[in-house]
Amino acid sequence: MSTGHSKVSPTGSVLGVSVHRFLSPDWVEAARQIRAEFEDRLPPAPIPVKANVLVTETPFDDGLIKAFIDTSEGALVLDLGHLDDADISVEIDYATARRIFVGRDPSAAMEAFMTGRLIVDGDLTQLFALQTQQVDPVAEEIAQRLDSLTAPE
Repeated sequence: MSTGHSKVSPTGSVLGVSVHRFLSPDWVEAARQIRAEFEDRLPPAPIPVKANVLVTETPFDDGLIKAFIDTSEGALVLDLGHLDDADISVEIDYATARRIFVGRDPSAAMEAFMTGRLIVDGDLTQLFALQTQQVDPVAEEIAQRLDSLTAPE
């Protein structure tokens, strides 16, 4: 089944800086390293939530990525895999996930939900509460570092 996306290499460089396609294995590893650098400076998570995320229509692998968000221990943990005891399950297409996480488009999640590109099973208010939190300066610095390693589409 074709997803309409080209199957290009998920890594490369822009102006000599190593960049990776959003959510590719190399991007995820680089994001883990950046988060580890900032771990002792991160504020506590605002609300406890455990969410499984299924990203569809990815331009690599088998077209699916399983990930999770867990703030139940006080810190934001975002990684690959699924939790057995998630409060919420979210299904979202790659392009919309990129708009939310890379583009930091505040209207993307609501627009995707209203048009069926974001499907939520569980308490929707928890998901939107995460999105509406004020951006911490450390989180903004992390986001800028992630932007610098994310390849343009």
